[in-house]
Amino acid sequence: MQATRILPDLQCSLVCEDVRQEANGNLILVGVVTVIRVPQLPIMVGRLMIFNRWTAGIGQFHESTRLIAPDQTTVLQKGEVKFELREPAHFAINVLPFASVKLETAGTYYVEVLVDDVMKLRYPVLVMHTPMPSQATATEKPPVA
Repeated sequence: MQATRILPDLQCSLVCEDVRQEANGNLILVGVVTVIRVPQLPIMVGRLMIFNRWTAGIGQFHESTRLIAPDQTTVLQKGEVKFELREPAHFAINVLPFASVKLETAGTYYVEVLVDDVMKLRYPVLVMHTPMPSQATATEKPPVA
């Protein structure tokens, strides 16, 4: 008996500044985000890209990816896409753009990735308030000894 549907595995999920495609078809992930450092809060982030790679499944699926605020209930952005895997050895790459993301406070935000309403991964993205040095401090010369 051959399986007609197997829920896929999420091989990876990364937050990036951009995803580009080379002439040979390979993807380039630009600015993989480990921490989002911002000079002020609140702030509007122009664009974040969520790169998800699925494998080891069979069937048609519905992916839902969400960015959750530090209160762990407010959904700031949500992206959805349908995809298909015909054999377990196949893979699907979904890139979801989150545009004009408003970050209200510093803290731990979360990316949640679901397939057919089953949570596959939830991971933190830290937002840090890092003020720019003041003009006076930046132009001061160090004391001469």
